[in-house]
This record gives sequence, C-alpha cells and structure tokens, in this order.
Amino acid sequence: MMGVAISMPVILPLLGAIISLLLPARYNNRIAFIFMLGLVVNAAWLLMHFSAQGPYQQVMGGWTLPLGIALRIDALAIIFSMMSCVVASVCGFYARFYLRAKQLKQFWPFFWFLLTALNTIWLSADLFNLYVGLELLTFSAVGLVALGQNKHALAAALRYLFAALLGSMGYLLGIALLYAQFGTLSLSQLSDAFSLTTTSAVALGFMFIGLMMKTAVFPLHTWLPPAHGGSLTPVSALLSALVIKASFYILLRLWMALPFGENAFVIGSLMGTLGGTAIIWGSWMALNQTQLKQIVAYSTLAQIGYFMLIFPLFSYSDPTANQYALHGGVLMLLSHALAKAGMFLAAGNLLICTNKTDLTSLAGLSRYRPLNIFAFGLAGVSIMGLPPSGGFNGKWLLVQSALMQSKWVWLIIILLGSLLSAAYIFKVFSYTYLETKAGDKFEQPSAMLEWSALSLSVLSILLGFFSVWVLDLLTLAEMRMP
Repeated sequence: MMGVAISMPVILPLLGAIISLLLPARYNNRIAFIFMLGLVVNAAWLLMHFSAQGPYQQVMGGWTLPLGIALRIDALAIIFSMMSCVVASVCGFYARFYLRAKQLKQFWPFFWFLLTALNTIWLSADLFNLYVGLELLTFSAVGLVALGQNKHALAAALRYLFAALLGSMGYLLGIALLYAQFGTLSLSQLSDAFSLTTTSAVALGFMFIGLMMKTAVFPLHTWLPPAHGGSLTPVSALLSALVIKASFYILLRLWMALPFGENAFVIGSLMGTLGGTAIIWGSWMALNQTQLKQIVAYSTLAQIGYFMLIFPLFSYSDPTANQYALHGGVLMLLSHALAKAGMFLAAGNLLICTNKTDLTSLAGLSRYRPLNIFAFGLAGVSIMGLPPSGGFNGKWLLVQSALMQSKWVWLIIILLGSLLSAAYIFKVFSYTYLETKAGDKFEQPSAMLEWSALSLSVLSILLGFFSVWVLDLLTLAEMRMP
C-alpha cells in the first residue's frame, strides 16, 4: 500500500499530462479537479503515515540500490509535496478563469508535467533521478513562459532555456564525477562513502554553480526578472512559488547529506555572501522598478537570498543554532511560496483592471478594487516579515540563529532586507491611493480570480499561527538521508 502511495505524486500528474493531450479540451478542467483532489488526499495519507512511522523509502521495480530508483518520504519531502499541492491547485484554478480557451488547452499539459517534475524532485533519493526531474521541470517551465506568445515572452523563454540548460550541464558533469569516484548516486550511500577530495570538490563546485543558476542566485539571476515578470500571471506565480525552489531543494539535500567537515564554514560563508548580496540588490532593484510585475519578480530574487542564509548559519558547531537556521529557512520557503503566488495573482488582477503594466495606472484602485489591494497587502506582510505571518516566524528563527552565534553581518542583512521590502511594497500601495483628474476607468476581474489571490495570501498569514505544525515535522535526524 505504501509503495503505491509514495509513487502517486509522480504517477497522477503524469497521467494528467497524457490525458490532457489526448482528450478534447473541454474535459481538462474536470480532469484537473479529479487529479488535484487525488494528490491532496494522497499527500494527507503520506503525512499520516510519516507522523506515525517516520521516514520511509521505496526502491521501485524490485531493483536494489544503487541501480534501483529510490523514492523517499521524510519531513522535507512531505512539506514540499503538500506545498506544491496547495499552490498548484490554486494557480490551476486561477488559470481556468484567467486564460483564453486556446491558452488553457496548451497550459494544462505543461502544468501537469511541471507538477510531475516537482514531485519527482521532492521524493527522489538519488542524484540522477533528481537530474531527470530537473530537466522535465526546465522544459515544462519554459513551455509555460512561452505561452504569452509575444516577442517578449518568447525572448524570456529562450533566455530561461539557455540558462537552465547551462545549469543542468554543470549539475550533470558533477554527478558524473561523483559516480566515477564513489560508484553510486544514491544519496544515502554517497553520504556514507563521501570524502572531500580534489575530484569531489570539483564535482560539487559544478553542481552547486549549476543549481544556483537554476535557482537564480545572484549573480546568476539575469534570466529571472524577464521570465517571471513577463509571463502570464498564473505562470509567474508557479515559477516564483515552486519552480525556483526545486533546484534550491537539491542544494539543501546535498548540504544535509554530505559531510563537508571543516570546509563547511568557508563554503557556507561564500553561499551566504551571495545570498546577502541578493537580498540587498534584489530589494534595491525592486524599489526602482516602474512595472508592477517586475517589482514582484525582483522581490523573488531578494527572497532567494534569505534561503541562502541557511548555509552560513548552519555551518557552525551549535546544534540549537543550526536547528533554528534550518527551521527558519524552511518556514521562509513555505511562506514565500504562498505569499509570492498570492502577490503575483493579485498583481495580475490589478493589471486586468487597468490593462496597463506601469505603476501610475494603479491610481484609484484602492477605492475600486479593495479586495485585490488587501490580497496584495497580506502577501506583502509575509514578504516583509511582519507578525503574525509565516514570513515573520521564519525570519525570527534566522535572527535567533545569528544572535546565538554572534553573526552580526547576517543579522544586519536580514533587518536591512526587511526595511527595503517594506519600501517597495508601500511604493505600490502609494500609487493605488492616488487620484487622477481623468476619473476612474477600470475593468473588473472575475470574483474567482480575486478570491484565488486572497486565499494564498491568507494562507501565508495563517502559516504564522500554525508554524509549530511544520516545526514538529522538522528534526535534523528525520531530514538526513539514512
């Protein structure tokens, strides 16, 4: 029974993709509802099993490691799988009312392949299967970006494709070197056999650079603003909330599984420096944008920087500080997924109202569409890290970790990033409260679009109240590959 349940997050969306290609378009919405419901029920089943019995690993097809493909359920896999279910369900529902019929027919196969790739990455326990998931994710995401079908969308899709393929080449070269030295790609076996030699250091260098390029870590981020800011709204939400987290998830898995020893301090500090720079640079660029979706896109670049602070704060000897860093980082990931998806959907609704992309066109919207403004603001509360949001809890744990280790640089960066995020979010609000002499001439988005955005924004706030549920799942022993 468990063997079937653990494979369902991969099998169900793959079936959804195949069926959406074969059947007439009028059935796609019903298929989406049935399969998303199945994924939610299956995720709940896996969560109950994990809570009762702990981590579980299944080698598919009767093959033994290292030849067999292993799928694993542990705290991180459960949390990220459920995150994908929630965000993807709302984004899919939003797309149903946002996209035209022709776009929707093209959207669903890419959507299902994207979800297949994400769940493959969350559950995989060997490096090559993670590579397969990354490649499927790349082509699905690029296809979704190109759905805009204008020159800007196609240019952004190609730019994204080239950057992602370059990152994949680095990752693949790294796993080839690791296999040549250690004879296995299973994370559990590699964890036991690993030692930091010249070959393994070069391999990890290629892998880390490739994964950071896919995650859009500064300075490898230049593909992100055009892709996220120029895509159709539900695609922007999926890319920012879920897609960039897949490659970061692999980085985190490698960091947790492999013993870096005394080199952890140097590597972690370097990655933290890139993260800290991303926080400041991304926030500053967001503050200086004049297009609404570009502000939200550059905000994602800044938020990625907070994720990278896990590594320097987890590099030291204090177990409690390490735990705070890890727990805070995971809460930041979850909060960002909910808040940024909600923010992109709310921004898309505001653009429907104005039929323009610049901030000046938002004048008067606070009075005309207060629900959209409220949804954008709630998401902004979590992005800024204000209580009682999930973003606040995540940042608070990161701050606690920095204080316990007297790492003042990271503390200052976290606080400065929060101030800058408040500045660009309030900048958007300031435009919505302006009035124009010409009067208000706005379109009205569907109520379903407005409530979709609001639901994710509300969840990002509720995460602050229920963070203890997430933290209960997260122990260092559970997240280590056995």
